[in-house]
Amino acid sequence: MKTIIQKIRLLDTTAANASYNMAVDEALLQSSIESNTPVLRIYEWKNALSFGRFNNINDTLNLKMVEAKNISYARRLTGGGVLVHGGDISYSLIIPQSVVSALGVKESYRYLCSFLLNFYKKLGLDAKFAQDANLSISKSNICTASNEPYDITIDGKKIGGNAQRYSKNTLFQHGSIPLTIDTKLFEKLFLEDPKLGDINTLEKLDIFSSKDELKKLMIHSFIESFNSELIPDRFSEQELHLINELQKRKYDTYSWNIDAVHV
Repeated sequence: MKTIIQKIRLLDTTAANASYNMAVDEALLQSSIESNTPVLRIYEWKNALSFGRFNNINDTLNLKMVEAKNISYARRLTGGGVLVHGGDISYSLIIPQSVVSALGVKESYRYLCSFLLNFYKKLGLDAKFAQDANLSISKSNICTASNEPYDITIDGKKIGGNAQRYSKNTLFQHGSIPLTIDTKLFEKLFLEDPKLGDINTLEKLDIFSSKDELKKLMIHSFIESFNSELIPDRFSEQELHLINELQKRKYDTYSWNIDAVHV
């Protein structure tokens, strides 16, 4: 099982805040469902926090300090714990659910994350899933403090995070590759130890390639892993309008980000 789908729309977007990036994810998901067009998006962040659909943020973050530090934040469409952003490259993948219909949820992670293992291998790193590395499995409201079976690890330590959502016969998955983490900035924002110092980054692993070089390697790894053709594209006018609406009405609002209610 190698080919995801022959042709996939590719979007490479610039660094943005949390609410914009999450609005783009949802807009592309809606657009993909309507057009039946698979999408791979590669993107960056300004300093930000994102957290899972069901996180109780008041128990995890000092929101007054987050706002005082002018750190943007947004609740994701997907589950999982809190992630710190700013020194990372992220991706979003939207494909027909039928591509992984023969697999269970956990096995679909193994399949879709194989391009990330390929990416790390090309950097000379021995990346493994946590369960394959025989690491203890643990859960936490903070992504960096948990170890799920299909979290990616290098030298026994977690690197990045990935999450999924199924919607109208469509599978949405996004994830992040940490290049660096500003631990001094972000550690103060949590009500408990986020263990940021315990996780891997490419910098800690002595990888200092530029973001542009790493993006190209991600794309090459994806093509090689799934035998897909990636077609560079840009947002449509309809998508730009939807991104703007979603950012204003949802991802910039207290009701969604804190109360997890979209009104």
